[in-house]
Amino acid sequence: MRDKGHSFLRVFSIMEAVVASPWPVSYSELAERLDLAKPTAHRLCDLLESQKLIERAVDGRRYIPGPRLRSLSMEVLGGSTLLLERQLVLQSISAKVGETCNLTVPNGTEMLYLDRVETDWPLRISLPVGSRVPLHCTASGKLYLSQLAARERKRLIDTLMLEPFTSNTITDPEVLMAELKKTRSEGIGVDDEEFYEGMVAVSVPINDPRGRICATLAVHGPIQRLTLEKAMTHVPAMKAAAERLEATLSADPRQ
Repeated sequence: MRDKGHSFLRVFSIMEAVVASPWPVSYSELAERLDLAKPTAHRLCDLLESQKLIERAVDGRRYIPGPRLRSLSMEVLGGSTLLLERQLVLQSISAKVGETCNLTVPNGTEMLYLDRVETDWPLRISLPVGSRVPLHCTASGKLYLSQLAARERKRLIDTLMLEPFTSNTITDPEVLMAELKKTRSEGIGVDDEEFYEGMVAVSVPINDPRGRICATLAVHGPIQRLTLEKAMTHVPAMKAAAERLEATLSADPRQ
């Protein structure tokens, strides 16, 4: 039982290290960080990869969290207690702004709608929970991309299909890189009719206890009601709501 426990802890430590790393990590790097023999680290990485808990990065040599591990993280974020607190925050900001408010998390090369509160207006754009949207032309996706290290950001953009969803969609990688540099400095994601004609959106980051972006809080609406300039006036309230959501990530449920 002691041997099995140690084996589990070694496997868990690899998953933990892959998740904690801001960039893809190789098995040799994992071996050095975790004081494991390289053959052991290689064998355990193969095991985790076979179970889709980790997967190869675009270079084919290093590892990133796999689909099962990402799904597990979203199940944790979707826990009943957290869901109640999230809903209260989203309802509050949606009522203040008067538009749909949503919570998204990165999911591979897309952003996943984890939660949302709809506006009461009959004219609205429906993107239900579970919807996946592209990174390069959404407020949340651009904000997430902007927070990556420059080298990792460029590598990811070079692999993305920069599909033109509207005439405003940025499809030139260099132009997008420049836009993301501005987004990073401002800390605000903007979608100026880039994903849907007639829809604008702004987003702010939600950071984990280590200060890394783990989700985004966004508001979107039709330009008939919500101009981009008007949406930007809601950013201070959105940032305050994001801080409340961040507090739920580090709160001790026993207290």
